[in-house]
This record gives sequence, C-alpha cells and structure tokens, in this order.
Amino acid sequence: MKLAFCLYKYFPFGGLQRDFLRIASICKDRGHSITVYTMEWRGDVPDGFDVHCVPKRGMTNHRRYQNFDLYVQERFRERRPDLVIGFNKMPGLDVYYAADPCFEARAREEKSSLYLRSPRYKHFSAYEKAVFSPDSHTEILMISERLKPVFKRYYGTPEQRLHMLPPGVSRDRIAPANAGEIRQAFRAEYQLGDDDRLILLVGSGFRTKGLDRALAAVAALSPAMRDRTRLFVIGQDNPRGFQRQIRRLGLAEQVEFLFGRSDIPRFLLGADLLIHPAYSENTGTVLLEAIVAGLPVLTTDVCGYAHYVEDANAGMVVGSPFSQAELDRKLAYMLEAPEVESWRKNGIDFAHQADIYSMPEHAANLIDSLGARRS
Repeated sequence: MKLAFCLYKYFPFGGLQRDFLRIASICKDRGHSITVYTMEWRGDVPDGFDVHCVPKRGMTNHRRYQNFDLYVQERFRERRPDLVIGFNKMPGLDVYYAADPCFEARAREEKSSLYLRSPRYKHFSAYEKAVFSPDSHTEILMISERLKPVFKRYYGTPEQRLHMLPPGVSRDRIAPANAGEIRQAFRAEYQLGDDDRLILLVGSGFRTKGLDRALAAVAALSPAMRDRTRLFVIGQDNPRGFQRQIRRLGLAEQVEFLFGRSDIPRFLLGADLLIHPAYSENTGTVLLEAIVAGLPVLTTDVCGYAHYVEDANAGMVVGSPFSQAELDRKLAYMLEAPEVESWRKNGIDFAHQADIYSMPEHAANLIDSLGARRS
C-alpha cells in the first residue's frame, strides 16, 4: 500500500515521535511505501522514508495547522494514498494514533467561557470532532483505556472504531545481563559515590511532566540528603522558568539539564529513582521503561501507566487530588527505603512476564487489516 503519515513535528526524543517511527518502520518492512508530511523534521531520515517538509505559514499554531491540512489535502488529491495515518488530530484521516488527551474535555472542564469563543478553541474542537464524531470514518488507535469513556461521552464515538493497543516499550530498555557493570561505569563518569542519589526526570514538556513539583520535593529533602542528591532532567523543552525556580530554591548544585539524548538506557541503569509527578499523562511510557530497567518509580496516579508501578510493585504512586507534601514524603522515603532492591528485582521480573512491547506490531496489523478492507 501507499501509506501517508502526518504529524506536525518530528524530533528523535519525543514519545509520540518515537511511536510514529516504530510503527512506520514496521509498515515499511512489510513492503508498504512510506510518505511523511510534517512541518519540521529533526534528525536522520530512515531509508525508504519519503519526507515532505510542509512550509510553516501562519502567526499562530492553529493557523499553521490549518495551512498544513490544506497543503496535504491538495497533495492527496493529486496522488491519493491508500491510507492516511495521523499522529495529530485533523480532518481526512483513515487512522488516528490517539496519543493526546481529549481536548474538548479539558476545554470544557478547565477553561473559561471566554476561551470557548476563541479561534484557537474553535479550531482544535473542530479538528477533534473530525476524528471522533459518529459521522467520521477514522479508525482510532487508543493507547489509554481511561480515555475511551471520555471520548465516548463528548462525541458518542462508536466502540468498534476504538482499537486498544498494548504498551510499546522498546526492548533495549530491559536491564541487560551486565547491568551492574554499566551502572558502575555510568556512576564513575558522573562522579556519583555509593551514598549519592541520582534522580531522573525524563520527558519533553517539563511543565506537564511536573518538573516544578519534582524541584519542590528535592528542595524539601533534609539538608544531609539534599547535599548528596542530584536531579538530571532529560527532554526537549525551554528550561528558563524552571531555572528561576532552581535558583530560588537553592538547588543550583543539585539540578542539571541534559536535554534530548539517545542513550537513555544508561541513565535508567545508573540512576536511583525516576520521578514523574505529571499533571496529566495519557500513558507515560517512561514509567515502564524505568520498571523494566530495574529503576524504582515515583509518579502520580493521573498517568495512564501508573497502575503498572503498583502491578509490578516497583515503586510508589501519589494519589489524587495531588498533594505536594505526599510527594515530598514519598521521595524522602524512597531514597533510603529498605525496599529498593526488591523494587529493582520486581521490575526486572515484570519485564520478562508482561506484554508491554508489542504496540507497534499491533498498530501495523490494524493498518494492514484496514487497508485490506478499504481496498
């Protein structure tokens, strides 16, 4: 088949972007031709991918997205692909990969009535409706069970168009046989002693991931523990506002921004804790990546994959409504908890038992099945 993939931005370290790349790569390996339409592509282009960078036109994001849609629809009229697969909500999709939460729910429940009259709201509401309304023909690949009833409530989306996918953790995150050697070399490289504690926060979008909460929790540690604790923040985002918070809290010696990296497995093996106190998170694949690497996790229950932390008994979860004091207490406890080695072992055992790796294959199977039906 001739497959067209649409996403607004590609960079190597985003969760949605990595999911796109793995799904598209499997489709390519199955013999399908892959054309990608995007406004921005950072990094290498895989062999066999035909990438079209659509010019950015418009002063606002929603105006740029509208112009992107007009551009690709014109290309599709010239040479109609067999299927159009989107990783952002837009009209005309045959398949949508639902990585984002329900826009309508958040707008109705969190925004003012004035916002509901804005051009931005009208754009995103219309584009979401084009995917989820009962009149749409788009098949939807769901990665969060908890969002199915939300979309059904706001749009009445038929159940048969909502296809649940298992998680898609990359197997290179599983702790290898020489994990101890890698950990030792990593900690020597970053000058971490046996009594030092390294906390990781991994993910693009520092505000959504709860970096402000993590910084407050580190600042609340006892002086002795704070002095031997470091926080590495890895992701694509502007740290400026958080750097002001770091200075205000006196954490300049504890916090380091490393931005996007391709060697995340080394950090998962070398650290002592993953902290992920997100405000909202459809899934949170990094939680599973940490678990299978044997890295204990501290997260919030709003993450779609937070239940795996409890299922695997590989860390602790902060409940809702969120309490900063609870996060502070649990962080302080986990850094010296007697259960640390049990959490590590439980996570590695879980890695060899659970079906948490097959999402890209399931997605490609559904694309194949839909293509066969449509043809």
